[in-house]
Amino acid sequence: MSPISANTPEINILVQARFELGECPNWDAANNRLLWADILGRKIHAVSLSDGMRQSWQFDSEVGCFGLTDRGRFVIALRKDVILFDPISGAQEKIAEIDAGNDMSRTNDGKIGPDGAFWIGTMDQNVEKKPVASVYRVTGDGTVEHKIGGVKISNGLAWGPDGKVMFHSDSRGPWVNRWDFDAATGAISNCTRFLDLDDTLGRPDGAAADMEGCYWSAGVSAGNLNRFAPDGTLLQSIALPVPSPTMPCFGGPDMKTIFVTSLTENYSAEKLDAFPLAGSVLSLRVDVPGVPVHKFREA
Repeated sequence: MSPISANTPEINILVQARFELGECPNWDAANNRLLWADILGRKIHAVSLSDGMRQSWQFDSEVGCFGLTDRGRFVIALRKDVILFDPISGAQEKIAEIDAGNDMSRTNDGKIGPDGAFWIGTMDQNVEKKPVASVYRVTGDGTVEHKIGGVKISNGLAWGPDGKVMFHSDSRGPWVNRWDFDAATGAISNCTRFLDLDDTLGRPDGAAADMEGCYWSAGVSAGNLNRFAPDGTLLQSIALPVPSPTMPCFGGPDMKTIFVTSLTENYSAEKLDAFPLAGSVLSLRVDVPGVPVHKFREA
């Protein structure tokens, strides 16, 4: 990895590539590697932090989001299907279907919650976004529960360190809401507006939370990684060398490394020339560790 600048924090290139829609980074501690998706490329990628070895897996449709399971598999939200995938054998097992009757949507941002369930957001695929998207909760036995509706592009799912707070954003709101969360049941309640954002600071894309309860949001429209205090105060806005960061995640042995994916979707040739790192995966070190990775509880 090579440093981009001497500024604090130092930003490094983990993987320099032109991923069309790099998204959903996941830290795989057991294998000391970072996983991420290229949604439109229909792939999940991996890179070992030990030796830089790369690996990828191809799927039949867009990979909206995914997470790790308690049995060493991946749980993946494809365009509509939710599957369990064995990265060693390649075996797939469908466990659920999301938003099957809504042709306007596909799966988008999602994460495993502290309840062991897979929380999956959807997005309107039309140019003029309408509030036809939702958030669903999928458990290991394949039960699908509709949790949030009226969203244009669901994003920004993250949970606080005590598992009692859930964050969720609409990238075209553009806002971030905060919910009370019950890790025992997956119930959400008492929704309050956490942030109202704009294109200047950055519309809220993917997100992660740290052990101080702060919310790290990828400002996809401004090339920023923004850290907000639990009361919504902006603590830090880090300019990144990519115009459109999509999602941060914490990883590394001490959970103090942030990995950030980015996109090149709909970029002109001129914009690609101007931003040679667009689409790459970046990393930076921070002082506060991230919330530990939750795993999907298989049935």
